[in-house]
Amino acid sequence: MLLRGLVIGFSIAAPVGPIGVLCIRRTLADGRAVGFAAGLGAATADALYGAVAGFGLTVVSTALVGQQGWLRLIGGAFLCWLGARTFLARPAEDAAPVRGSGLLGAYASTLVLTLTNPMTILSFAAVFAGLGVGAAGGGYGAAAVLVLGVFAGSALWWLVLSGAVGLLRHRVTPRGLRWVNRASGTIIAAFGALALGSLALSR
Repeated sequence: MLLRGLVIGFSIAAPVGPIGVLCIRRTLADGRAVGFAAGLGAATADALYGAVAGFGLTVVSTALVGQQGWLRLIGGAFLCWLGARTFLARPAEDAAPVRGSGLLGAYASTLVLTLTNPMTILSFAAVFAGLGVGAAGGGYGAAAVLVLGVFAGSALWWLVLSGAVGLLRHRVTPRGLRWVNRASGTIIAAFGALALGSLALSR
């Protein structure tokens, strides 16, 4: 069950979306620790959604999916704001020391962004059902081990990503980082606009 959770967590975290872009940008701008902290926020959200799917909490999942309009609105608006802020961010001449507040901010922002995507829980529910795992398939103990594996697998992906990008960090010049900020900001804002656009079309 732990191995299954690792595979599920790693696989769901791996596709590069707005969180991946944000993690890459933060690793380049602030270092591996901040990039990994951002990834851990997403891993925590993955584990929470994995718990909802794994423990068969249908009341919670139904409520989340039922409020997906508001969640999409909040998440889309947050992505647009974050994209604009990232686009306009000026690269620092010297790397700032890593402080607890910076790590906590990186963690919290990606936790909120991942939680405001109700489609994540549908992904977990589909994967869990397809593999025949969850509370119904082996009790709550097995589900707990599975959720732990999901968190570990997701965290492993973010560790690999932030570590790999961190190796390139010192090769990126301030001018190059400015273009990274612009590209990242544009991509993140585009994801936000897409979320808001899909919300408008669904009405």
